[in-house]
Amino acid sequence: MRKVPLEIFPAIDILDSKAVRLSKGEKSSAKIYGEPLEFAKFFKDCNANWVHIVDLDAAFSGTVTNLETIKSIVKETGLKVQVGGGIRDEDAIKRYIDIGVSRVILGSVALKDPSFAKKMAENYPVAIGIDAKDGKVATHGWVETSTTTALDFARSFKDSKVSAIICTDVSKDGLLSGVNIDYTKAIASNSGIFTIASGGFKDVSDIDKLALCEDIGGVIIGRAFYEGNIDLRSIKFR
Repeated sequence: MRKVPLEIFPAIDILDSKAVRLSKGEKSSAKIYGEPLEFAKFFKDCNANWVHIVDLDAAFSGTVTNLETIKSIVKETGLKVQVGGGIRDEDAIKRYIDIGVSRVILGSVALKDPSFAKKMAENYPVAIGIDAKDGKVATHGWVETSTTTALDFARSFKDSKVSAIICTDVSKDGLLSGVNIDYTKAIASNSGIFTIASGGFKDVSDIDKLALCEDIGGVIIGRAFYEGNIDLRSIKFR
């Protein structure tokens, strides 16, 4: 069994109550895989510690949508859960924390109001999602692109209470083309915060490459699992 020095975050993206994967964040590309809870239970059986969940309905609408599904995952698996997608105010954060979510991910709202994100990080376990298209921060389910560079955005959270940064190269997401390691390392070095690589994970070779990068603490595995490129049962989770 391969021992992994990184924290592995198996992913579940929820759309219309189903586990799906998108390519490059495009809603029309959604491929349905099955029931979110069943996948979470499988991850638990593989001895995962965390599950990374994105409420895609909420990401596109800005309204918490799949709360009951996520609550059932927390309750029935005991996994630590980090959730992102459409979390844009303190009320939404509280709703997730109240059902036992271990960490919430702020994306669009953190770009719009960094001071709010930093304040929330002082009171709740908060990660910042930095999703980039051509080096610029993408927001609102990746349908909009700002003028702010991802590196400047990461740098703005240096010395804050933010517990993690999740960085995604949108151009690679869901394509099984390999993680953008240089981009992830740059985000980590500019922020000084525990950084999780996301987008494009291909197979165990990505784990081996990421494990050589001291700045990178974790990786999110999505389509590579669902398409059979990696067997999570063969990994000894940290």
